[in-house]
Amino acid sequence: MKIDRLVAQIREKQSFLCVGLDTDLEKIPVHLKDTEDPLFEFNKAIIDATADYCVAYKPNLAFYEAYGVKGWRSLERTIAYLNESYPNHFTIADAKRGDIGNTAERYAEAFYNQLGFDSVTLSPYMGSDAIEPFLKQEEKYPIVLALTSNKGAEDFQYLGEGSSTLFEHVIKTTQNYTHAERVMYVVGATKADRLKEIRVLAPKAFFLVPGVGAQGGDLKAVYDNGRNDTVGLLVNSSRGIIYASSGLDFAEAAANSAKELQQQMKSLLDS
Repeated sequence: MKIDRLVAQIREKQSFLCVGLDTDLEKIPVHLKDTEDPLFEFNKAIIDATADYCVAYKPNLAFYEAYGVKGWRSLERTIAYLNESYPNHFTIADAKRGDIGNTAERYAEAFYNQLGFDSVTLSPYMGSDAIEPFLKQEEKYPIVLALTSNKGAEDFQYLGEGSSTLFEHVIKTTQNYTHAERVMYVVGATKADRLKEIRVLAPKAFFLVPGVGAQGGDLKAVYDNGRNDTVGLLVNSSRGIIYASSGLDFAEAAANSAKELQQQMKSLLDS
């Protein structure tokens, strides 16, 4: 997907919402569990219900790999359905891969070509060898972990002093990679106070921002501190949308939750 299409969708829908498909068999409505492919049936219903209010979807691969071959098949069906029925939505494989050489090449082949995702989340710990293979294809976007929303982020990401913390070094370094204009970054909503300085380091990049909703991140603070001329934000909500209800009305409840966030985003964009 060309990034211009994502920007156009943000403007058209007045939304920069990404819906996280963290689909847990133990949490989906009981009436779906007797279907042939419960994970896919749940995802399909959620996607159909929320597509008008979001611009991106992000399956978290752990929730599919946990079920072995069946889970992987559900993931394949989910991304195929997205690409066929909602081709203007940006798709993210939340895989957090991070390996080097021909291994990274194989991961890129798997997520970009075999599955058909637009982007994949990556760990930068092993450096350029782990990121640059994901930059070789046009219209594909590696999303590098920079400053994450979890408490354990403090263990490593803040190491260093002043403007030389590890997460800042990650951003500065990856900005110099070949085709760095397609690098995106994960920046947690719970770290909104750092977004302004991160935006200075990567003025044109898109940020994938988890942590709004169940984790307590503040949407307005994220927008005020992180936006750029193209908005440059994909704010993710997973549990707060897809598990808004566990009953027969789960899809309708998800739509209402997504719409509520979209309306908040519209107000921010209008202002």
